Amino acid sequence: MGLALEQARKAFDKGEFPVGCVIVQDEKVIAGGARHGTALDKPFFSEIDHAEIRALKHLENSDSRFDPEKSTLFCTMEPCLMCFGAIILSGIKKIVYAYEDPMGGGTMCNLKKLPPLYENCNMNIVSGVLRQKSLDLFYNFFNKEGNLYWKNSYLEAYTLECKREKSLK
Repeated sequence: MGLALEQARKAFDKGEFPVGCVIVQDEKVIAGGARHGTALDKPFFSEIDHAEIRALKHLENSDSRFDPEKSTLFCTMEPCLMCFGAIILSGIKKIVYAYEDPMGGGTMCNLKKLPPLYENCNMNIVSGVLRQKSLDLFYNFFNKEGNLYWKNSYLEAYTLECKREKSLK
């Protein structure tokens, strides 16, 4: 998860939404990605260049032979429905994420109610790993001057409230 957080920090430093992702196989990172398309210097916000999608695309250039059964995807935020669907279709059986996405997280959907393509995935999902470090990045992002991405959203309010609750303890 530490390497996913490094990807997220790189995104944050570029003014992007701080989501990072790495895919690990046999204890080796075989692909990684960071969120792209949310910085203020872009003409519009891209809702396709998510960290998980970018990491999955980087598998094409990996020197390692991809074995989804032996791979784990680490991400600093719970994958959205688009990314979760792509991860399922890739065959990766384990997702580990840091910070829950109460506004758009897809990992809690009932796979049994989805079309047959998705229902037999037997996914192992682990949440909350290094959650506080990820929460800190999102808190800093939402407090960044000039940030407009997900400004005044439920995710922003939730993140600010989580950080406030933590500081009261």
